[in-house]
Amino acid sequence: MRGAMTAAGSPDGYAPTPATSLGPALNADGYFVSNIAGSLYWVTDSVYQCMFLTTETGVVLVDAPPSIGHRLSRAICEATAMSGRPSRVTHLVYSHSHADHIGAASIFGADVERLGHAETGRLLRRDGDLRRPSPTITFTDEYTLTVGGERLELSFRGPNHSADNIFVFAPDYATLMLVDVIYPGWVPFRSLGLSQDVPGWFHAHDQALEYPFSTLVGGHLGRLGTRGDVIIQKSYLADLSDSTRAAATAVDPAPLHDVFGPNTWAGCERYTELVCARAARPVIAKYARHLAGAEAYTGLHAAAMLDTLRRDRGEFGLFGLRW
Repeated sequence: MRGAMTAAGSPDGYAPTPATSLGPALNADGYFVSNIAGSLYWVTDSVYQCMFLTTETGVVLVDAPPSIGHRLSRAICEATAMSGRPSRVTHLVYSHSHADHIGAASIFGADVERLGHAETGRLLRRDGDLRRPSPTITFTDEYTLTVGGERLELSFRGPNHSADNIFVFAPDYATLMLVDVIYPGWVPFRSLGLSQDVPGWFHAHDQALEYPFSTLVGGHLGRLGTRGDVIIQKSYLADLSDSTRAAATAVDPAPLHDVFGPNTWAGCERYTELVCARAARPVIAKYARHLAGAEAYTGLHAAAMLDTLRRDRGEFGLFGLRW
């Protein structure tokens, strides 16, 4: 990103960030913590977010982003001071193995019960990162965590953003935590969220809507999400898919062969650039007033969409050739 965007300004030609995309103001320590419902709370630094349950016997934390780091402990103490419940983290749930979401896991000590998908365990053992201790409890499909009168339902429903990303549902509070899939108020992070399984990532939107949630914790940015945020992101992606298909068909690759000759990769890259610019224009025009970051990332999303149409759907070959 070439500059900071706010609802009041627009550096470098970007559209102003919609006010509805912005979260609450941070405190002097650089974070915001608030109650979602009942014993469930969330924390954000406007770039990352996580959630935690206060229970009669301790705190269940879901993810530990290093960008928030030790401020997580302060946020938890702030919340438990109001509830009168213990502030010690006794359980830590990993949404998935990526360091940007659990890289502060070690600060809560060695005696914390850590839970994650079996693949998360394998990946963390492989990585050997002391900041991300391997889970002590793993599961393959579903696991219900009950602690101090509170519960979370953990489910693995197939690869999406990563091979181990799970759904974390708090049924008593109608809250779903699904990380790196939905970006409330914003277009997804670059290149379709850097997702490892793009078809699975698309399907995760529909899987999310199968849950009876009203509040969504997406893991990124400054505000909580709603069902409406899932629906508008699905619409954005559907329009992007249609626009990319149309652009891939409309751009004629023949002149590129004349320009680049036997340099296939150079010609292919130029073709991709032309397709993505063409595909992004109408999508940006439609969504820039509703989803922040549309100008910044829609071109990169179009490139990732072209790749998945080619690789995963078998709709195009190189240079847009139909199979």
